[in-house]
Amino acid sequence: MRSFLIWCLSAGAALAEPVGITPGVMSVTVETGSGPVEIMRNQDNAATIEGEFALTSRPCPNFCIQPMSPAPGVTTIGELELLEFLQDPDAVVIDGRVRPEFEAGTIPGAVSVPYIEAADRLGELGCVVDFDGFVCEGDLPRVALFCNGPWCGQSPAAARRMIEAGYPADLIHYYRGGMQMWRMLGLTVVPGS
Repeated sequence: MRSFLIWCLSAGAALAEPVGITPGVMSVTVETGSGPVEIMRNQDNAATIEGEFALTSRPCPNFCIQPMSPAPGVTTIGELELLEFLQDPDAVVIDGRVRPEFEAGTIPGAVSVPYIEAADRLGELGCVVDFDGFVCEGDLPRVALFCNGPWCGQSPAAARRMIEAGYPADLIHYYRGGMQMWRMLGLTVVPGS
């Protein structure tokens, strides 16, 4: 009985451990169109991922594992690099998913540019309309694209379409983990608006 009580107490103590982003960073505040949002990990040590993002074996196609880099010149990033993007006022974080998925929950500070619209909205990133499409020169922002996770082809398609339309590949970054990893790590999710 005593060992069971000690186990219960130690299990309870483990549930009270703070959950940081890194050993020295508990949260990051980002500016959004709705004001500042604090991004942190869920503090419930017993939290689990549920719903669509808990599914591991969906049929391919459509749910095929994506390559580490969606196109030559694109840089793949992780969560810490994405947090840096979110804090950089000159960078743009793009949720490449279809609008209903964005509205259901997204990364704070991300803007919705569904993958099917990516090549047509380069003017919002500073490209100039030309007879043949867009001219993307000068001081353009770095962009980070994401979608649902390593099995989702929406943001890789957006990256390829942006490059074909003229956006420089070296300014495009791909957060391959997407919403699945973001949610798995218990990071803040907000409704898209």
